[in-house]
Amino acid sequence: MKSVLFNMGYFLKEAYKTIRLNLLSNIFSFIGTVLILFIFALVITGWNVSNRLVLMLKEEAEISAYYEENLDEIDKDNLIGLIEEIDGVLEVNLVSQAEAYNRMENVLGNEAGILELFEENPFEEYIEIRIHLDETERVIDRIENIEGIEYVRDNREILNRIEGIVKTLNMAGYIVTAAVGITTIIIISHMIRQGIYENRFQINTLQLLGASNSFIGFPFLIAGLLMILCGGIIASVLTVIAINIGFGQLSGTIPFIPLPPKNELVKHVVVIIMTASIILGSGGSIFGLSSIKEDAER
Repeated sequence: MKSVLFNMGYFLKEAYKTIRLNLLSNIFSFIGTVLILFIFALVITGWNVSNRLVLMLKEEAEISAYYEENLDEIDKDNLIGLIEEIDGVLEVNLVSQAEAYNRMENVLGNEAGILELFEENPFEEYIEIRIHLDETERVIDRIENIEGIEYVRDNREILNRIEGIVKTLNMAGYIVTAAVGITTIIIISHMIRQGIYENRFQINTLQLLGASNSFIGFPFLIAGLLMILCGGIIASVLTVIAINIGFGQLSGTIPFIPLPPKNELVKHVVVIIMTASIILGSGGSIFGLSSIKEDAER
């Protein structure tokens, strides 16, 4: 450790020399790394939002039960009591015609004026039931068999489609993550190997003088880490800008999407990007440093 600190000035100087020696090639490698990490950050952001959406849907899964018109208040209370006893039911509420009308007004927003075309309230009174999403099938079957229930309206098809979309997004995310890791390691290792090749005569001289492979390779390791850490920082800045723009757009046009807290999301994504940068930079550099060992064995 003391030896590393003592020679740090030399290591940094050699790392700078390695980057400058193939400047144009390294610039393109750096830009590629930034873009790859930025895409990775966007995938992570999408994962966070989609997972939060699915969690909200599972917590807020609701079905509506409509009953026969000839039921009186006592019969309605009995129906609600029977439904509340079913396993998987979280909450049961009776929604009046007036409340159903008001809810539709809120949903329609600026288009709510269309409801004024009706002379009477077109909505029916119904029972609103919050359930466990995993218990949907069983709960609906039980409710449909209760005497007095005419039919049950649910959103199973929509929920199944959303879950299918999320599974597809997750699969795409895994593929992108693997591609990011492999591509980044290849870029960094290529840069290191190119630097070693350009400095092969100096490396041979150091080997003849008795320098260890770790001493010779440390500047290249620093060069690889510096490249990808700078790339991670720039990718993080671009991601923060993209998140700020995205939050502004979604909150203004689609306010009902359950977005995670912006600061929490930014912190989570930046930590993952910088951690991935360190891991991938180290892995790529170590892989590239195998050239020194290969040269030493020739």
